[in-house]
Amino acid sequence: MNVPREAASGRRRLARGTGGSAAALLFAAALTCGFGPALAQPQRALPLAVEKNPPGDIPDSQVFVIFRSDQGYSIKAPEGWARRDRSGGVSFSDKYNALDLEVGARAVAPTVASVRAQEVAALEHGAGAVHVLSVARRALPAGPAIVVVYQVNSAPNAVTGKAIRLENERLYIWKDGRLATLTLSAPAGADNADQWRLMAGSFAWRP
Repeated sequence: MNVPREAASGRRRLARGTGGSAAALLFAAALTCGFGPALAQPQRALPLAVEKNPPGDIPDSQVFVIFRSDQGYSIKAPEGWARRDRSGGVSFSDKYNALDLEVGARAVAPTVASVRAQEVAALEHGAGAVHVLSVARRALPAGPAIVVVYQVNSAPNAVTGKAIRLENERLYIWKDGRLATLTLSAPAGADNADQWRLMAGSFAWRP
């Protein structure tokens, strides 16, 4: 039986088209079932190693001066540290050492449970390979505070480009609908316990 040339050619085109469609369907099914090429996943930062001889010990001879804010609080800050004002807060820094203070409205006082559920969760989902070490309640002259101790990678130094592992204490201090968030930072392994205790204890609400 002789098949017209045009009909045979049409069948060949149809066979090629059907084969291509089938291959595409099989490839799509493989991707759906997880057998296709793996999609790149974003990598989380790894914690930097703690310095063997970390810089950043605040000297025992450090002088502290009282900073009074028009937002209704005062705190002792290290003399000579660079000060940066911003809306709702202020920071003082010297190399990798820093004191940061933010004040805002909050209807109810934070608790250990609420800080774990909200603030700590936000920290752990942020950048810098955050590792929370503890969450606890602490009595301060200004009132009770919730304290979060954690480590995080610093931002790269603007001059050297070097980043290091930092240790931080973040204190949430609440009174009459206002929340002060005080963060003290230093290279991990530095010994600033006494100086941090002095600064945190000096915080006071002002009328």
